[in-house]
Amino acid sequence: MSFDVVDDPSGFPRVLLSEPGGSSAEVLLYCGQVVSWKNERGEELLSRSTKPLAKSPDAIRGGISVSLSQLGTTGQVLQHGLVRKNLWSLDSRPLHLSSSGSQSSIDLIFQPIGKDLKTFPCSFELRLHVSLGPGRLTLIPSVKNTDNKSFSFIFGLRNYLSISDISEVRIEGLETLDYLDCLLQQERFTEQADAITFDGEVHRVYLSTPPKIAIIDHGKKRTFVLRKEGLPDTVLLNPWDKVSKVIPDLGMEDYKIMMLVDSTTFEKPIFLKPHQEWKCCQEIVTVSSSYCSGQLDPQKVLYELS
Repeated sequence: MSFDVVDDPSGFPRVLLSEPGGSSAEVLLYCGQVVSWKNERGEELLSRSTKPLAKSPDAIRGGISVSLSQLGTTGQVLQHGLVRKNLWSLDSRPLHLSSSGSQSSIDLIFQPIGKDLKTFPCSFELRLHVSLGPGRLTLIPSVKNTDNKSFSFIFGLRNYLSISDISEVRIEGLETLDYLDCLLQQERFTEQADAITFDGEVHRVYLSTPPKIAIIDHGKKRTFVLRKEGLPDTVLLNPWDKVSKVIPDLGMEDYKIMMLVDSTTFEKPIFLKPHQEWKCCQEIVTVSSSYCSGQLDPQKVLYELS
């Protein structure tokens, strides 16, 4: 395994991953967040806000972050953001085999203790395996209920992808699916477009999405292929210009160069009995793409990378 632990400017450690092909990643132990992923040419593949707040690590908007929200008996969210506002640890008991020579990995763990259990009254272990390989970044989270009572939760991975311009992005793989429009009180619609493009604010939850989705950036001639297991729903979000003006930790022009694609369990929360464990997986692959807008075979990218 090839990684180093260094102190972050905020005072918390971060892990630096690298692999022989030249790509790299950085994982902040505070909140277990992947804050950087660069390809072999040193190009940043994840987007981060150009206007961070103060020096607090939990103010970082961008990268790939983990979300675990506890649900009450009637489905209401009782606790949100717990795992994103605490320090994680390097896992001394990793559940995954050591990486091969062509990739690098780390294992992190978070366990609520003390004051955390007053707001989240169930003990659990959240593990996160992060693996870096040539052209790919893999995250394997797992949640184990270590309590004597059951609990339900919504889990998600929020991915801020770096793009050339939001107007140059096209998403394949969500055609004909139902989605909830969060700008219209989660009213349900069916996607009618052959591919999804953007010309205004978007906040949608696509339901029961396929295991592979392609995010095609015509400007950078680059395609992200997002593969996932155990995370059936997909959130697309871009605040556009008006909303960006009122988000304190987001630069006014940031919306143009970031695309949020979340992998989540939004519609059907996870239910864990005492001492039961749940696991999911997400892999993002990046490949060069010479496709031109309007000339893409709707399944070609997904088929070639299957």
